Amino acid sequence: MPHATSPGTVLFRKATMDDIPLLERWEEAPHMVEAMPDFEWDYAEDFQHDPDWRDQLIAEVDGVPIGFLQILDAHREETRYWGEVPIGTHAIDIWIGAPDYLGKGYGWQMMTYAITKCFAVPACQQILIDPFESNAHAISFYKKLGFEFVESRLFDEEDEPCSVYRLTRKKWSETNPAE
Repeated sequence: MPHATSPGTVLFRKATMDDIPLLERWEEAPHMVEAMPDFEWDYAEDFQHDPDWRDQLIAEVDGVPIGFLQILDAHREETRYWGEVPIGTHAIDIWIGAPDYLGKGYGWQMMTYAITKCFAVPACQQILIDPFESNAHAISFYKKLGFEFVESRLFDEEDEPCSVYRLTRKKWSETNPAE
């Protein structure tokens, strides 16, 4: 159910080293700090290592970068961030960094693209996300997409607790039969 107020379509391109200053600037935006306190990402290290199990994308509207999207195979992810998850488990990280693009349906477009891309892989049976527990807005958004609560989890002792949510292929196909 995309929002009628979306004036443009989100397009995606691969994130590159040239995007690092923009991503770092977005991290400091008030809405990002509120949603993801103590957030740190080593973009330079990630962008130098480009495995086939991960896509890191910049979302753009009318040529303007608005957000970041990471889609990965959580079972193959090298750091084991998600723990021991079954084959067929993907994960998504998403944020809109440009504040003028919040609340206009672009996040919905980004997530439906990511979910569709994950489930286009026949082996993918579930998708995980991990918003901070304090990020009520994101949690509500993910629930509207069909994600269901799995557990509270502390991924890093220095971070605040996250809520792990899962969307299964079955749940997605039941709520989005055209997909």
